[in-house]
Amino acid sequence: MIRRRLLTTLLLWCCATAALAQALPAAVNTDPARAQVVLPEPADPRLPSLILIGDSTVRNGHDDGQGKGPAGQWGWGNPLAAYFDATKLNVVNRAVGGLSSRTYLSSGHWERTQPYIKAGDVVLIQFGHNDSGALNDNSRARGTIKGVGEQSEEIDNLLTGKHETVHSYGWYLRFYIAEIKRRGATPVICSPIPRKDWDASGKIVRSRDGYAGWAAQVARQQQVGLIDLNEQVARQYDALGRESTMRMFPQTTPEERVHTNWAGAELNARTVVAGLKALRLPLPFSAAAQAIAPLEDERPVVDAARVTAEKPRDAALPTLFLVGDSTVKSGGVNGAIGWGERIAPYFDVNKINVVNHAIGGRSSRTFYTEGRWQRVLEQLKAGDVVAIQFGHNDGGRIGDPAMKGRASGKGIGPETVEDIKPDGGKEQVHTFGWYMARYVADARAKGASVILLSPVPHKDVWEQGRDFASFAEWDQQVARNGGAQFADLTMVISDGYRKLGAQTVGDYFADARTHTNDAGAVFNARSVVSAFKGLPGNPLGAYLSAEGQQIPAADLK
Repeated sequence: MIRRRLLTTLLLWCCATAALAQALPAAVNTDPARAQVVLPEPADPRLPSLILIGDSTVRNGHDDGQGKGPAGQWGWGNPLAAYFDATKLNVVNRAVGGLSSRTYLSSGHWERTQPYIKAGDVVLIQFGHNDSGALNDNSRARGTIKGVGEQSEEIDNLLTGKHETVHSYGWYLRFYIAEIKRRGATPVICSPIPRKDWDASGKIVRSRDGYAGWAAQVARQQQVGLIDLNEQVARQYDALGRESTMRMFPQTTPEERVHTNWAGAELNARTVVAGLKALRLPLPFSAAAQAIAPLEDERPVVDAARVTAEKPRDAALPTLFLVGDSTVKSGGVNGAIGWGERIAPYFDVNKINVVNHAIGGRSSRTFYTEGRWQRVLEQLKAGDVVAIQFGHNDGGRIGDPAMKGRASGKGIGPETVEDIKPDGGKEQVHTFGWYMARYVADARAKGASVILLSPVPHKDVWEQGRDFASFAEWDQQVARNGGAQFADLTMVISDGYRKLGAQTVGDYFADARTHTNDAGAVFNARSVVSAFKGLPGNPLGAYLSAEGQQIPAADLK
């Protein structure tokens, strides 16, 4: 009996000790900066690799769930591997629990990881959970200076006994980006996953003013891809509700706010896949990834109340109306300028008006359903020309909240898909070609002519092949069937980019892949004029200014 009680007491003590160990970050029990952690290497060095660097939310402990199976703590890097074809890509999780952007470098883990990075690889970077700690103490000394600035602080590290220069969180992210690019690989910043914390309104707390915001700022500054895990995962938690979100974290340690169980890691991994799809990186996804729609967090829906409606300056003159999305009109948000905002100087103001009705975040579908096309028709008259460019916001799955109600159906047919809107209403969503054909028919009925333009290419696609192939094909078919003209603007700009080279083209973008800055907008505007001049009959040739006449016509064959 006594022996049984002793065994019971010992068992309870062991369980309590294990629970305490699970409740505390791994760095409390060991110093990851000093530990000789055994990390995986590429299974087949001949293949390209997707390499992960980060903290325990990416790779927890020994990456085994502490022997508790799905109930244990898991980083999202483990389930991520199942979404890629292992015969074509290595997924190499080199994250280490307990480290910050600073200590991953100072501990030597980056030095040991760097040799595995080669040209053609993609490297995901997620730090932030441990960067808020002390800059100098005798337990972890892993903190970084808050923000993205160039400030630094000299310390004699109480933990390592070494003199060290500590930089900002943004500085370390920029360091990794530069090193990854130097090796010919592609860096992608991931903002840190959200914690299990709710605000007063019952929403998951975001870190827009902290590490998530700083990660996004660095990605924009360095013009690299961003997967905003902080915001995207938080949205999913909000949709799930408090009770279901709690089940994404270990149930045996309810006080755990940072580390997910397997279910949470799986949700985070799927969000990473969706983010990678949105970035359109050339990665071989597995069959399991096919059902995951891409995130579209790079495509904000502009508040129409903040956009001043344009109208023709001289009603007696013909008007060139521009219809499209933020790549046509961005308005300078975050430094982005659309080509439609720089095209006017190439036309003679004494002969034609140029009116830009484009607005950010719209697709062929939402420009129509919001009544924006009707406003164009109210201004349209015989002899006017309408140039229409959509496609950037038309992709994705109809009904997916991440698409923000913008996705249109594939193809040019009459079929529809019913979409249940947030207010419970129902919408019959048509194909991309249906909307474009409606624009053509309506404009021609008013006596105007129409030019359909395929979308401007993304920054990271034009070198490897053609972008927007399907949309170009649909535009061309609609133009042919409806009596409009079609210009493959995607390829006109891509061909121009190839002549300039990647380094120059990289300086034309205000973000990682979609929106141009002023220089890029000017280049694209000139490309649009070139495309117009290459159309049969040069329909706008008589209205060009002296500067516009000097632009050579594009070869649209």
